[in-house]
Amino acid sequence: MAKPLMTKATAVWLIDNTTIGFRQIADFVGMHELEIQGIADGDVAAGVKGFDPIANNQLTQEEIEKAEKDPTHKLRLKYNPAAEGEEKRRGPRYTPLSKRQDRPNAILWLVKFHPELVDAQIARLVGTTKPTIQSVRERTHWNISNMQPIDPVALGLCKQSELDAAVQKAAAKKASEGGPMDDDERRKLLSTEQSLGMAPEPKMPTAIEGLETFSLSGGSGGKGGGDKIDAESFFNLPDADEDDDEDDDTDR
Repeated sequence: MAKPLMTKATAVWLIDNTTIGFRQIADFVGMHELEIQGIADGDVAAGVKGFDPIANNQLTQEEIEKAEKDPTHKLRLKYNPAAEGEEKRRGPRYTPLSKRQDRPNAILWLVKFHPELVDAQIARLVGTTKPTIQSVRERTHWNISNMQPIDPVALGLCKQSELDAAVQKAAAKKASEGGPMDDDERRKLLSTEQSLGMAPEPKMPTAIEGLETFSLSGGSGGKGGGDKIDAESFFNLPDADEDDDEDDDTDR
């Protein structure tokens, strides 16, 4: 649904000049109902001058009157000049200036932990160009020695859902190609929710395999002959004085 120009200022005007409900105004301007309540209480948008949607050809008086009489009526935008001729922009997403310096670190993280992603997917996720991605892959980037891999979601460059969707798409493509994948690769291609829901894999160092079946009564696995070993015998050793006495008796 298209939104009016200057949404917050339009909400201020509707609150000051109409009796339309907060929910109706919130749906019309694309804000939360609590924000509209805050504007009415003076806690939000303090000092913002109201923007008349009637004078700016975005609402009609008849539409406002319908909304005032019917609390369930949804306001319909009459005309939005800003949306006229608007088309979806293609190419890398816009990245704020304050976060552009973090993009190489995000690229390094994606290249390291998700090598199955192609350059076009990485470019869409973090809003960069293919030459930059290639320089990070080949470690020829001018600042490669100072770069650290950082999750682009943590940096705010993309959403977790977008990253999961890209990884799932890469997984489907690799599966369709029939390439072999080991367990680590399968885990990398899972979404966050799927990966967290998997049971941990039991692992045991190879150096102690088999010791868990060792038995004091008969060696490894509890099998085999041998005398039964009493653990107490290791701590009840004969005294040195008794051994000397036995030696004297033997000499006599």
